[in-house]
Amino acid sequence: MLQIRKLVSYKYCVMTSFRTYAANPISEKQIDDLRQFFLGFPGGSVDLKKDEKSKIAYIFLNNPERRNALSGKMMADLHDSVCELERWTSGKGVILHSSGPIFCSGGDLTTVKQISNPQDGDKMCEFMQHITQRLLNLPLVSVALISGRALGGGAELTTSCDFRAMTQNAEISFVQAKMGVATGWGGGTRLVKIVGRRNALKALLSCEKIDAKRAAEIGLVDYVIEENEDPLNGVSSWLERLLSHDETVVRSIKNVVTVAEYLPPLESLQVERSEFAPLWGGKANKAALQQNIKHK
Repeated sequence: MLQIRKLVSYKYCVMTSFRTYAANPISEKQIDDLRQFFLGFPGGSVDLKKDEKSKIAYIFLNNPERRNALSGKMMADLHDSVCELERWTSGKGVILHSSGPIFCSGGDLTTVKQISNPQDGDKMCEFMQHITQRLLNLPLVSVALISGRALGGGAELTTSCDFRAMTQNAEISFVQAKMGVATGWGGGTRLVKIVGRRNALKALLSCEKIDAKRAAEIGLVDYVIEENEDPLNGVSSWLERLLSHDETVVRSIKNVVTVAEYLPPLESLQVERSEFAPLWGGKANKAALQQNIKHK
């Protein structure tokens, strides 16, 4: 028991510091300063809803008049939503979605025009990289539901989730090069990990419109929603099936996968051990043994 307590303590110390550090090694004061800065650019909102029954949360991008582009205030809202989800200890999953013909068109031009200098651009880059990596590193399994077009920063935002689901008419376009810039919200780095170097380079330089069929071919999308299916209901059902296990199991598996991406193998193995030990003989394990589950 003492050894297990040590492992649990080790896991807690590693994971609580790891999520913030892996997102971006900046101080809490720096993060708060950035949040306060971007709160000064109003418009739209990012709304969070947690369903305690399904244990799935919903992050809703709400700025339809501006094609769901992110204002500075929405960036701060997204930060606050991620912080709240980090404290949601019973959760299993989260779906990032919006409404209308545009999933997200990147940064709101009203905000962008007011910060159109390298210094403020760097602030936005640092803040959004930090937020999107923390979203990806949550102990919740995340899905971006792309109904409509994801453009520029909106395309980058889709890469901040574990999975992506698209409607038949959806498109993903990394149009940054057309705007005279590169990716800045972490989407370029994450895209390489998702689809590989060649596919990422082609998508970023061609600024092509990637439809659901092409996205599935290159591994950018994991689930294509049928035409007669309600997108949110469809992706919610898909995610619920994936998360049919006890929340302790889901969260441990997500943590194992997350740390394996960043830590050296020996350190990652130690975290994997610390996740496994408390589950062995635990509630979910005992219930499975009592049911005498047979593997097909």
